[in-house]
Amino acid sequence: MAGHSKFKNIMHRKGAQDKKRSAMFSKLSREITVAAKMGTPDPDMNPRLRAAVLAAKAQSMPKDNIQRAIDKASGGDVENYEEIRYEGFGPGGVSLIVEALTDNRNRTATNVRTIFSKNGGNLGASGSVSHGFDRMGLIEYAAKAGSADAVFEAALEAGAEDVQSDADGHEVWTAQDALHEVAKALEAVLGEPEAAKLAWRPQTMVSVAEGDAGSLLKLIDALDDDDDVQTVSGNYEVSDEVMEKLA
Repeated sequence: MAGHSKFKNIMHRKGAQDKKRSAMFSKLSREITVAAKMGTPDPDMNPRLRAAVLAAKAQSMPKDNIQRAIDKASGGDVENYEEIRYEGFGPGGVSLIVEALTDNRNRTATNVRTIFSKNGGNLGASGSVSHGFDRMGLIEYAAKAGSADAVFEAALEAGAEDVQSDADGHEVWTAQDALHEVAKALEAVLGEPEAAKLAWRPQTMVSVAEGDAGSLLKLIDALDDDDDVQTVSGNYEVSDEVMEKLA
């Protein structure tokens, strides 16, 4: 897998999952609260909230934490978070889309710009790279959910547009407005997914050589470490051979 999903491998390679758990829970909680505030606090009636809760469950976030984040949306002291998207270029000519939830636009913009410049990247103007991506629905299943053929058949029947399977798991891609309909149909066959969300799918991939891969992974890692950054998507492809050399 590449782009957004490859970052799971990066985090695993660095053994950073435990150290980042607290920060990850904070980001997941923020998305849950914002989703609940923008719609109804019932995940079954609020697709964005359901996706956020699924993401939290996939990271073993305690049920009490999830419920607290939902309840916080109805409180009067909730921060007013703004959704901002940044676009830029990383080492090796890779295109990156960074999505953030922030209560301070200036702080976040400064931090993201600094991270890009310190790690061999350049922050571009709005629209500078997003034209090379399609906004689609993405449903992720672990490899144990079924064989590639079984998942493909289920996805085809559910109305998905494409499926990519490898040793890490299955990615089911849907039209943007069909995400939750397809996810519901798949859940009846394959069980609850690890994630169901909107994502940026690259139209073409960029193979990153060993010389640029280390710098690129540091850039993505630094972006992910920022408290305001929610997701980092890219059109990069790093071979297993290069990943092993960097490990």
